[in-house]
Amino acid sequence: MKKALIPGLLLALSATAAQAAPAAPAKNIIFFLGDGMGPTAITAARIFQYGEEGLLKFERLERTARIKTYSNDAQTTDSAPSMGSYMTGIKINNEVISMSSDTKASMPRKDERGNLTIDTCASGNGKAATTILELSKAAGRSVGAVTTTEATHATPASTYAHSCHRQSGYAIAVQAVPGGAGYNPALGDGLDVLMGGGRHHFTPYDAASNSKGRADGRDLLAEFAAQGYAVASNKMEMSVARPGQKFVGLYAKEDHLEYELDRTATPPRGEGGTQPSLSEMTAKAIELMSANPKGFFLMVEGGKIDHALHGSNVKHALVDTVAFDDAVQTALDQMKQLDPGLANTLIVVTADHDHTLAFNGNARRGNPILDIVRGESGEALLDADGKTFTTLVFGNGPNRPAQRADVGSAEAGADDYHQETGVRLRGETHGGGDVKLYAAGAGSAAFKGTLENTRVFDLMRAAAGL
Repeated sequence: MKKALIPGLLLALSATAAQAAPAAPAKNIIFFLGDGMGPTAITAARIFQYGEEGLLKFERLERTARIKTYSNDAQTTDSAPSMGSYMTGIKINNEVISMSSDTKASMPRKDERGNLTIDTCASGNGKAATTILELSKAAGRSVGAVTTTEATHATPASTYAHSCHRQSGYAIAVQAVPGGAGYNPALGDGLDVLMGGGRHHFTPYDAASNSKGRADGRDLLAEFAAQGYAVASNKMEMSVARPGQKFVGLYAKEDHLEYELDRTATPPRGEGGTQPSLSEMTAKAIELMSANPKGFFLMVEGGKIDHALHGSNVKHALVDTVAFDDAVQTALDQMKQLDPGLANTLIVVTADHDHTLAFNGNARRGNPILDIVRGESGEALLDADGKTFTTLVFGNGPNRPAQRADVGSAEAGADDYHQETGVRLRGETHGGGDVKLYAAGAGSAAFKGTLENTRVFDLMRAAAGL
């Protein structure tokens, strides 16, 4: 005969069961991606903005992990398969946008004007891989992507589109337009928010005013408007969009948005005076999508970090990293008002890959991170040939002189200074090293240790109950 359980034991078992029960699903997920923001870039941005003893705002998030970034076919990934792995939970081949692992990259063909407009994703070359954005939409949640790159670039495209090559910007754009030819039906009634640059992928060709426009003559922005979307081309037009309204904001006629350093320059360069900051775009996206009581999924990319590093220009990369960090804080502040304690919100901050940025010794504490290396008394330290050198350099890239010359502090700290490189290449490449991940809110406790990038998808999906 079984003995009756004593009340104390019943209470203990009840407490244990409560601890083992899964937390309530995160109805909101905000996924921040600092493109190319490897560990050295984070350290350099921290010192640049706050000094050695400081922290970037996202470094204060309580959960951390280390992420492996290799792709299905390469030791060093490009942005498309790495972002695709975060979004789909599978390893993908380089250059491919959210497709199955057996999909081979297939470069789009050029039209008669030389634009890569004809997608060559042949029948039988893999199949679409479901993204967490698509799963969120199927669950009735609002979904969006915000970026400082073109809205059809590898990172944002990997959330809402499927393609055999990341250069298929014109074919990727049509996948976002509800009811139009080429629409991605997994988006249901459509993206709720899309912001970035690259307006030419969405607007028709015109010899005088839009030479990189669409060869098929479609005006996708007009098609969006016909589906009830608010459409904006600058910060002022963005400001009038209201919660619950579907919204597309494309703030650059061609190409990506400007670097933050240039966007805030006086007088503003190019379209910078009309372009919103990443923080402003993030705040607007949350404002628009938080009207949905079922929640939302939002991807926010600081994409110009990567572009500056490819250009071996660290100052622009660090300023954009700080702007990305500010966008994270904007989201945290906003969500803590909407969801105190982030009880129903998961925030993840990470990068898709590293770069070859390296941190030289042995500068004194407090030495400006962009400066030449100086010793304890402020004297410039010299290389084996008697020349000065900067703290930050690149493992590869175009800036390897046949014979090194002295570098001065003013030169090294200038906005457009390009750091020296080791191996001579036409452009600096990605690095294959691990990247960092930071998380907070509902479901964030599971992000720990060293993880495959595919595992991040699993953890986000579990946290969201999708």
